[in-house]
Amino acid sequence: MDAVQKLVSGFKLDLGPLKEPIGFIRLLEWVFAMFAFGTTGGYSGTTRLTVECPDSETQDVVAVFGYPFRLSAYPYTIPPCIQAPAPEMFLQGDFSSSAEFFVCVGVFAFLYCIATLVLYLGFQSVYRQTSRGPTIDLLVTASFAFLWLVSSSAWGKGLTDIKWATSTEHLLETCLHCKAKDEPSIGRLNASVIFGFLNLILWTGNCWFIYKETQFHKDPIPSNSSVEAGEGPASYS
Repeated sequence: MDAVQKLVSGFKLDLGPLKEPIGFIRLLEWVFAMFAFGTTGGYSGTTRLTVECPDSETQDVVAVFGYPFRLSAYPYTIPPCIQAPAPEMFLQGDFSSSAEFFVCVGVFAFLYCIATLVLYLGFQSVYRQTSRGPTIDLLVTASFAFLWLVSSSAWGKGLTDIKWATSTEHLLETCLHCKAKDEPSIGRLNASVIFGFLNLILWTGNCWFIYKETQFHKDPIPSNSSVEAGEGPASYS
């Protein structure tokens, strides 16, 4: 109980750090991390074909898929051109590992941004009291920069494979009497990859400003000649 009271009493809201690069960039990281996992999780897309059989009406073939993109779990039915049970087909591929990894990095980055923003704005004195806080912040920020690189690259490759696996061109290979109708809308997923690499840039760049808060960064010490020159006007003989 005493620890909680000390923590509450030590809170002092100061929006000043938001005017500095370390706070402003962290706020941007929070926003872009939210956009990154928000545009990936919950996505649902549809590919549409049409079946044109002799002496019959045109019928639609609808293949629905979505996050986490285990495509083999999404069946779709192709109406036959003869009197027979409609064959059930499945999309091909499992891209859940790259998609879930990307979303996981985004969620944890989002939560870390909230925690550090609270620290910057409410406990700035505690953060700067020792070199431990900035050093840990630097290590975690650098780790997230690396994770954004890996997850964005993996998700970008996975998205390329998803586009092919769900394209009408690919699905027409399994349907002789089908014709392409509508391609799935992938714009939201394209944006997620862009947000991923934007996060990479932000988190990598922020490492420099956090590094300046650590004990490893020291201002250059002026040489004796420059100090002497600055103490007074030069003398002439």
